[in-house]
Order: sequence, then C-alpha cells, then structure tokens
Amino acid sequence: MSDVINLVDVSVVRSGTTILGNLDWAVAEGENWVVLGPNGAGKTTVLQVAATLVHPSSGTAEVLDERIGRVDVFELRPRIGLASSALAAQVPDSERVRDVVLTSAWAVLGRWRESYDPADEQRARDLLQTWGLASLADQRFGTLSEGERKRATIARALMADPELLLLDEPAAGLDLAGREDLLRRIDDLADDDFAPTVVMVTHHVEEVPAGATHGLMLRGGRMVAAGPLEEVLTSDTISATFGLPVEVQRHGQRWSARAL
Repeated sequence: MSDVINLVDVSVVRSGTTILGNLDWAVAEGENWVVLGPNGAGKTTVLQVAATLVHPSSGTAEVLDERIGRVDVFELRPRIGLASSALAAQVPDSERVRDVVLTSAWAVLGRWRESYDPADEQRARDLLQTWGLASLADQRFGTLSEGERKRATIARALMADPELLLLDEPAAGLDLAGREDLLRRIDDLADDDFAPTVVMVTHHVEEVPAGATHGLMLRGGRMVAAGPLEEVLTSDTISATFGLPVEVQRHGQRWSARAL
C-alpha cells in the first residue's frame, strides 16, 4: 500500500514565525483522515502543503508519489480536489451552479468560451445529483444557502475524478440540519470503493464524519498525535490538543466533546 501523502520533517516558516514545525505524517491508500486542532494550529497549512499550494520551508513532502519541488505542480494538481471557503469566495456570484462544477474540468473559475464534451457534462450532472443540487443547476451561485455552497464546491472538487480530496472545514457555518446532511454525504462518499482518499480539516469533534479512519491532532503547528481514530480521539489527547480538560465520548460512529 503506497502513501498518498508523505511529509517528513516538514516545517513552514513565514516572516520568522513557524506555522508548521517538524511534521512527520503519512496517509496511505484506503485511509480517510480528519485533522483536528484549535484556530492557529496549522491545520489549513497542512492542507495547503498537501494541495501543493504551499511548499515546505524545510523537510520533504510527497503527494501521490511526487516530490513537491521536483514536479510540475500544474500537472499534479488535477489529481487533487480541494474544497475550501477561500475557493468558494472566488466563484462569481453570477455563475450558474452547473457551471461551478463543470468548469473544474478546465481548472477555471467562471464560464467563458471553453467547450466541454458530453462526458464532462454528464459527470457534472451526476455530481449535482449526488450532492443534492440537481434542482439548483440553473440557479446562480450567489443565491445559494451556505450549505448549498459547501456542497457545490465539493462537487466541483470531485469533477476531475481526483485521487485525493482535501476538505477545509466543510461544515463551518452550517446549522445542525445542514451539517448532518453534509456529513452524511461525505460518509456516502467514503463508502464508495472508487472514492478518493479524503482528508478533512475541522476544529469540532462533532464534525468528525463516521467514515473517518485516522486522525491528526495539531497544536501550535506541532503534532500532538496521529493514528487510527479510536486511538487518538481520546479525552487525554483532545485535552492536550485544545489546552483545556475535555471529556470525549463516542456515540456509535460519531463523537462529542465537552469541557470539564
């Protein structure tokens, strides 16, 4: 089993500040990871390294068996799907929902003069159906609810059939119903034998999807723990990660945490 992500002694330093320090982390095929930690822990930076958007200041980073710094990232990036609020903010409000998804086939934001073959158009329709957006295909992106926008950007991230899917706080800002609907769809994706490896960032234990198999805990840019979810998602580890006494409980395939 090969590694989808392999970071060895990776540090990211900006303006003299260490954002990520000496991180060793490997994600293997068949694993689905959740990255947990408080604000400023380095979670998004880890995702940006995995997305080839940030290069390590030191250490080595390999993604899909390619060494960052020794590969043309523009050839590698189509194999990686990324959904984030930063990306959603770049989508024109006037863009039709179907085109938000479809334009990912050309790695562009905003429909212009490019053309798409029938297979691309059918894949976009299938993804809209899977993510509960088929009835909104002709609606403008700017009119969507927050939950609908999140699902549209994930559908877009899947358009190119990536081998790795990176989700940066996909449930942030959602109400209870929107969060549960989104997590159910992420779980359905994890159950698909042909689905990409998923790495999801969150700072809420309650948002850990049932399909997650492993966890990476970060605090202050450093690893607190990493490994199978049932081993690292514990009261002691989460307390150390968030810097306060916390009780973690498991409810079937989901988790909750409360401060003591």
